[in-house]
Formats: sequence, C-alpha cells, structure tokens
Amino acid sequence: MNRPPATARALLASGLSVTALLSTAACAVQDGPRPRWFSASATAAAPAGERPQGSGAGLTQLQAQAALVTEADLGEPWVPTRGAKTWRDGLLKGTTERPDCQRLLDALYTEEFFGAPAGPRATSALDAAGTDTQLRYEIAPHSPADVDRTLAWLKSLPRRCGQFTAATTRGRAQGVEVTDMPLPPIGDARQALRITLAGETEKGELTYLTVDVAAVRVGAEAITLTNAGLDEVYAEVTQHAVRVGAERLTEIRKQGRAQI
Repeated sequence: MNRPPATARALLASGLSVTALLSTAACAVQDGPRPRWFSASATAAAPAGERPQGSGAGLTQLQAQAALVTEADLGEPWVPTRGAKTWRDGLLKGTTERPDCQRLLDALYTEEFFGAPAGPRATSALDAAGTDTQLRYEIAPHSPADVDRTLAWLKSLPRRCGQFTAATTRGRAQGVEVTDMPLPPIGDARQALRITLAGETEKGELTYLTVDVAAVRVGAEAITLTNAGLDEVYAEVTQHAVRVGAERLTEIRKQGRAQI
C-alpha cells in the first residue's frame, strides 16, 4: 500500500463527518457521466486526414499512434490491458457538493480532462501484471489556450480540493486528498496531481485507491496519463512515462513538419 493504514484511516475519518451530505449525493451519482472504453489500440472516430484547427499540420492518426507510450517503454511488469478494473465503478465514480471537486471526480472517471479533441486521438492502456494497477495514456489535439486553462485549473486543485468527502455509488463515504506532484521540465506546459481516496467496504474493510494524473501540452497536442490502483502506485512510473512520451511526441512533430 502507498501509506500506513493509520494515515488512510485518518483521511477516511475526515470524510465520515458529513454523512448527511452523502445520503443525498448517493442518489445523484447513478446519473453521472460514463467512462470511455479504452484498449491498447483505441482511437477516436475521426477521419484519418482530419487536422486539428489552429495547429498547423497537426498529427495524422498513424503519427499519434506512433507517439504513444507502450509496455516496451516501461518494462516489466507492464502488459497490454485486459479491460477496465472493477475499482473504477466501485470507488472512482463518486459525488460531492463542491463544484471544482466534482469536476475533478468526473474527469477522473470519464478520462476526459480537455473535452472533445479537435482531430484524431490515440490511446494505450497497460496493466501492471500481478496487481490491480492500471495506466492509461492518451494523445489528442486541442486548442493550446484551452489546454493551458485546464492545466491552470489542475494546478489550483490542491488548494481548492486539498481534502474533501465524496460518496460512492453505494453511498459509502470516501475521504479524498489532492496533492501536487512534480514533473520533469517537458513539453510547453505541464501539471500533475496525486489523488487518494480512502473508504471502507460494507464489511468494514479499508479501501485505499491512489490515482496519479499527469497532463502535458506539446504544441497543439495534449498528453493525458492516469496511473491508478489499490496496490502500490509509483510516482516514478508516472514521471518516466510522461517524459518518454513527451520527448517522442516532440520528435514526431518535428519529423512531420520536415516532411511538409
């Protein structure tokens, strides 16, 4: 686990003080947003020749896929995913009365931090074999101004949503903590967070989900990475993946411009 049980229970205890809120939030969570299915070769349904507006040449579908991070970049124990983990619906889908914090929960669950892309997108998804940790990596074209506004919002979340309470789909209380996570100096703009969600099952067993979120803008393309699980989630993996990915995307963008 990422933290001693005492720390997780302290975070949970801070959330249990608002159970009246959770009884109403649990009803609303059933109508919340749905996540997009992902796989190692998932892409948006966009014409192959489509270019993102305002990004010059942009990336083709094949270039976007070539820029992805795969299991070869991370090594053991990472393998192509076999599908979404059960903790996604059970723990990650939740509600809170705090608007910015709800926006964060929705983005974590749907994996849509920047909205609909302006052209082709590509994703890869990996599992850490022998654990329930899962990493998802996406490249998609977006307006640089829109990306930078979202990055600024992410940067504000440790202050706005440092600690809050959320309700799961079954009305169980979860204490949520949001902290800043450093990234190497990559891309044109970047931001990363670590989100932890501590709760209990109906049998009183402690649950502790860790989610790393990293977002990087490289020109008019945005990289979005989530690295999450109930087992150990290593910040070094998150940082390494976005560094390798940003460097690869930068090089592919240069090659694309040279071919024009």
